[in-house]
Amino acid sequence: MRFFNTTGPVVAADHYCVPPLARLDPDELLRLVRDKRYFVLHAPRQTGKTSALLALRDLLRAESFRCVYANVEGGQTAREDAERAMRVVLGALASWAVEAGDGFLDRIWSDLLTRYGPDGALREALTRWAAADPRPLVLLIDEIDALAGDSLLAVLRQLRAGYVRRPAGFPQSVVLCGVRDVRDYRIRSGSANAVVTGGSAFNVKAESLRLGDFSRDDVLALLGQHTAETGQAFTAGALDLVWERTQGQPWLVNALAYDACFRRRRFQYQEAWPQLLLQAFLQRVVNSGGRIEREYGLGRGRTDLLLVWPRAGAGADADAPPGGGAFPDGPARVDKAVIECKVLHAGLDRTIAEGLDQTAAYMDRCAAREGHLVIVDRDGGRSWDEKIFHRRESGGGAEIDVWGM
Repeated sequence: MRFFNTTGPVVAADHYCVPPLARLDPDELLRLVRDKRYFVLHAPRQTGKTSALLALRDLLRAESFRCVYANVEGGQTAREDAERAMRVVLGALASWAVEAGDGFLDRIWSDLLTRYGPDGALREALTRWAAADPRPLVLLIDEIDALAGDSLLAVLRQLRAGYVRRPAGFPQSVVLCGVRDVRDYRIRSGSANAVVTGGSAFNVKAESLRLGDFSRDDVLALLGQHTAETGQAFTAGALDLVWERTQGQPWLVNALAYDACFRRRRFQYQEAWPQLLLQAFLQRVVNSGGRIEREYGLGRGRTDLLLVWPRAGAGADADAPPGGGAFPDGPARVDKAVIECKVLHAGLDRTIAEGLDQTAAYMDRCAAREGHLVIVDRDGGRSWDEKIFHRRESGGGAEIDVWGM
């Protein structure tokens, strides 16, 4: 089952997602690459930049480009140590290329770093790598602004220096991705004792593309995927509230939807009122003859209601102290019935399946002879004839009565 993702790139098989390139123009991206342009993609954190880069990589590979994605965030700790940073950058490019089945760079980069040093190794490595295969080479470099000072300058200036050799002797296109536009970089060069702007260090940039937030239609489409797969619908008010509170910020949208649909905290509260109504009804039934325990502690789990009732002939009246209601509940003297309440929230079959497992586990933990699962349907548009049912189901090795109301 898919879920709303708040950590790392989206994987369509695992996550509900807006198509990663939907907020960009794929035709424009292809045009820039075909025109041999170097450009920047930037956006705040947790907005889908990496997902977009990986989708662009797959698109370009389908168009017969050699395309390699690499994340260079590991070079952040190198700070002004350009040699350490260059080792991270070249190692990352080589590792991601090997993942794509291309081991050329992995075989040569270490020797080139020794021979050319941090100020020339990247340029020479990319020159040889591009020339090793007739297919155009495209690089997608993620987290570029994690690099700092002379380390960042070394990367930008070597990309600029090799630009004139493209496409036969240098990558045809390079995409730099980070939180900020490269023109906004103010790079403190320790070696030059000066501040260098990113625009001057990388003046071969053709475009700066910003990945925007979700549109309202994107938000509705994303939440609609969950409804289509589970049957759990968002009310119009809930949809409006998600948009109002997030304004389409991707991480916030996914986090709010995940909390609502999977953590079920709005549901722990909403399950309280049918539980209280059921408890009030049962209290009248068992009055002075048994007792009801609410949210009975059962190790890691808990049952909503536990009905404790004296067995026939156990002499409950004689055992009960004055005032009634309490009596010894050793296993030879009482019967126990677990009553689990669940609000219908993700389709009837799924709600019943979850409830059967929980009820059976609760029955086992408290040695209950009976188990009842009560499904509460809050849909005001459905008639009582549609909501009310009773059937017997097997779950977790137990026979459980399922009641709809």
